[in-house]
Amino acid sequence: MHSHVPSLFLFFFFLCFAHGTAHLDGPPRHGCPPTSCPSGPRVRFPFWFPGRQGPECGYKGFELICDDRGRTALSVPNTSQPLLVESIDYKSQSVVLHDPTGCLPLVIANLTQSRFSASKFPYSNQDPYNYVLFKCPPPDRDYMTEVACRSKPPSYKVYAVESSDYVGNLPLVYCERSGSVDPLPNPIDDMIDQAQFEWTTPDCKKCTEGLCGWNGSKIECFPPRHGQPAILKLEITGGIVGSLLLLVGLIGLGYVLNERRRDKAFQLKIESFLHDYEALKPTRYSYNDIKRITNDFEEKLGQGAYGTVYKGKLSNEIFVAVKMLDNSFGNGEEFINEVSTMGRIHHVNVVRMVGFCADGFRRALVYEFLPNESLEKFIFQGEDTLDPTLSWERLHDIALGVAKGIEYLHQGCDHKILHFDIKPHNILLDDNFNPKIADFGLAKLCSKEQSAVSMTAARGTMGYIAPEVFSRNFGSVSSKSDVYSFGMLLLEMVGGRKNVDVNAKNMSQMYFPQWVYNHLNKGEELEIRIREDGDCKIARKLAIVGLWCIHWYPADRPPVKVVVQMLEGEECPVMPKNPFVSSNSGEAATMQGRLWNTNLEVIEE
Repeated sequence: MHSHVPSLFLFFFFLCFAHGTAHLDGPPRHGCPPTSCPSGPRVRFPFWFPGRQGPECGYKGFELICDDRGRTALSVPNTSQPLLVESIDYKSQSVVLHDPTGCLPLVIANLTQSRFSASKFPYSNQDPYNYVLFKCPPPDRDYMTEVACRSKPPSYKVYAVESSDYVGNLPLVYCERSGSVDPLPNPIDDMIDQAQFEWTTPDCKKCTEGLCGWNGSKIECFPPRHGQPAILKLEITGGIVGSLLLLVGLIGLGYVLNERRRDKAFQLKIESFLHDYEALKPTRYSYNDIKRITNDFEEKLGQGAYGTVYKGKLSNEIFVAVKMLDNSFGNGEEFINEVSTMGRIHHVNVVRMVGFCADGFRRALVYEFLPNESLEKFIFQGEDTLDPTLSWERLHDIALGVAKGIEYLHQGCDHKILHFDIKPHNILLDDNFNPKIADFGLAKLCSKEQSAVSMTAARGTMGYIAPEVFSRNFGSVSSKSDVYSFGMLLLEMVGGRKNVDVNAKNMSQMYFPQWVYNHLNKGEELEIRIREDGDCKIARKLAIVGLWCIHWYPADRPPVKVVVQMLEGEECPVMPKNPFVSSNSGEAATMQGRLWNTNLEVIEE
């Protein structure tokens, strides 16, 4: 990587002014002795202290102040407090600036985004460093770069992740995106505390025999001041020390560059990958891009309700699933809904949208490729043909992962996201059978402060839709509607069959949830596909959690956070009351002393 330090100082100082070369009135006067703050470097032209020195002693844009602690500081617009001047090297025309809040990279990025076009001294924008900020709850992630000035311990800390990094390999579970920092000339961890900048105007390097100043139209050199040998000696000493510091900085820079050359091949691979695959935000593709990615729709993965899914390839190692939407996919509202919703989500248990296509009447959604397809493929195979890889331990892990994904949608995003279509077909499995929630075409966003949402029409899939979605006599539509769908999903995972089975041997088995409740309520074991010791305990636990979730009235269902706690617990939860009968209007559902009935405020759609 090339260093952009030489011209960044000019950008940093003069970017804040419409014309950084504005002339000062009056002839120069070489009677301006060097000065300083009680705790700071020696200051002379072009730096100066307004109020303590006349305008002939400095240059526009180089005004300094002494802060309340006696430190030399430079006041820069758009910053919460001045930047401290650690050292000044007049021979090399460089200055080291320090931000006590640790926000120096954000200051530079802010100036870059807001004032770049107005600068007469822009720095080179080749090979910039771009970062995305993530706000993460405890525990700490010590091996990631923390942006301390944006953190609020102990509630959360903010970390900077380079845009070229693949977020799937980073510990960002329960983290949320909170902005970006781009572009930066150097890595953020090299600039988080302090950085060195250089200036070229005014240019005093030619004045090797003495001082320089502004004569009203140009820079002019002056002979050394006589009668001040101590000051002159101090300046010479400062030049030597500054040169040594510069040499140390160059050695350090050389070391960093050498380290970067070692993984040059790896970096090039990532850059090539990012050209087609932006890891942190969906990319808009043209229809020709979609044809190239799918090799002209060569490999068909499946047919859905609203379109056909094809396998695609962004590179030799990155595969995607491309869903080409047909005209039955609404009037465009569902498409916009899914793209806008998926752009907000980054969670290990939610499928990641790579990009989308909206090219004329052609519309497509591009997702990460999950080789094991949907959960439906594995649980609806009949009692004797269930895939042996889906042991009860794996089914429990899948259930817990889906619950954590729903919890993130309800509580971990900037807005609460209600999915409204939780079912086996919309739970995809990666190569390690980790579950990911997909298909957000029916999702709704609402404020995290509100509890319920009004709807003009029912949405979802029959068999998984909560009763209140059909009739408000059961209560208000809220996040508890997703809890109901998840409960039906759990019971189908337990039974390995649809909850409503028209081919059941008797009427009591036709509605599987009722059959499960009757057996467990009598103290009988389910004995469904039990193969090993411990399977019965897991099956019972999943069934009981499912029964808690499918109560007819939302007030009787636990919130998803409690569902996660029940699945994570070592002990099996207690049996709920019969979920298929009316609740006492004055009685809220409880479990182990926990009350979860809440007043639901309705939000207009």
